[in-house]
Amino acid sequence: MNSVDYDKALYYTHRSQWDNLLILMVRTKDDFLSKKIEHFLHAYNFEKDYSVIERQLYSLLRYIDHASQDSMEELTAYM
Repeated sequence: MNSVDYDKALYYTHRSQWDNLLILMVRTKDDFLSKKIEHFLHAYNFEKDYSVIERQLYSLLRYIDHASQDSMEELTAYM
């Protein structure tokens, strides 16, 4: 996978750039990342319970961390 997508997702989430995060959700080739972004943005926009929003945010951040570690391991394996 393209590790740039994970960096962008983390940056957009940190900077609260939801429009850019939505665009990334549509353009990324990683279906799991797209789904995690979708769930977070839906919760952020429509959920009244903050704990649900927080859970979706942490789920997105955990996936970004996991996927970026895997992509780094793939890069080092090829070197």
